[in-house]
Amino acid sequence: MLDRYEGLEPKLLQDFTPAERARYVEANAAALRELLPADLVFANHVLMGGAVAAAAGGRYAVKAHGSELEYSMRGRPDLERWGAESLARADAVFVGSAHIRSVLENVVGHVDRVHEVPPGVDVDEFVPEDRLRAFAGLIMEAEEDPQDGDERHPDPGNAARFEQAFARDVPTVVYVGKLIENKGVQVLFEALQGLDVRAVVVGFGDYRAELESIAPPGTLFTGALEHRHLVHLLPLCDVAVVPSIFPEAFGMVAAEAAAAGLPPVVADHSGLAEIAVGVASEYPPELSRLTAFPNGDADALRERLRELFALSPQERRALGAAARRAAERKWSWERVAARLLEPFH
Repeated sequence: MLDRYEGLEPKLLQDFTPAERARYVEANAAALRELLPADLVFANHVLMGGAVAAAAGGRYAVKAHGSELEYSMRGRPDLERWGAESLARADAVFVGSAHIRSVLENVVGHVDRVHEVPPGVDVDEFVPEDRLRAFAGLIMEAEEDPQDGDERHPDPGNAARFEQAFARDVPTVVYVGKLIENKGVQVLFEALQGLDVRAVVVGFGDYRAELESIAPPGTLFTGALEHRHLVHLLPLCDVAVVPSIFPEAFGMVAAEAAAAGLPPVVADHSGLAEIAVGVASEYPPELSRLTAFPNGDADALRERLRELFALSPQERRALGAAARRAAERKWSWERVAARLLEPFH
């Protein structure tokens, strides 16, 4: 989806003319050359980042994401060829999951020097937190929010809604992400039928009105929230669900929930499946299935949630601690940074 940028007119990559693409690359490469020499230029996205880094003339690496590959480049031969050319001279190409490695090869052809390194989570920011401290912190952050109704800001009046909602300890499932159909929030809502569980939905997008019309009673929509809110909101919830029905490069919100000590349940596909495997590796074997459910299967998700909420609070906290260990071991910034530097030693 097109975001808004002050003073600029955003445009989808596939809608650029060849002349506009060339002008974009040269303008950014010229700005980059002014900062050279450098040991390495680390470019995000095959296009346009890889093309800009290649044009700048220095040593460079490229992090490929699912967004440009799936939404802009796939099925457009000119962009696929250009992407391959942009990666040809890169010292390293990073992908966040095995899923994106296969997508990259499928879209641009064989690529040399590909390294699979997941995104990282700030495990010093996302941490388990005492409920009373989390409650006070969330209210304090919400009181600082602009009350302007901008969809990219938190909803006006959140502080009062949070205070009312979390004054009682009610079993709570949280979703964090864009409110678009591909993210599968409708699957979560269907799964919650028959469960005495509250849903908290964080995010913005053009599917919000539809979701509000089908949401279970008591669902709390918050609008967009920032990390300063989420580090307090997550510890007030019991389970995080990532129900995307479209492939995901990774599953950052699930990894952040795990770091906060919240058991994540994700759709079992693409990069999300790798989150599930990572968390499950720290769970008792008999509970490892609770990290994932078949894509789009609301009945299976309902059963996972029913099993999780049938556990005692102490047992759920133990799963949260296991999820936290997985985040520290696999997705901490320290661990990820070391893996990103390995090809250059």
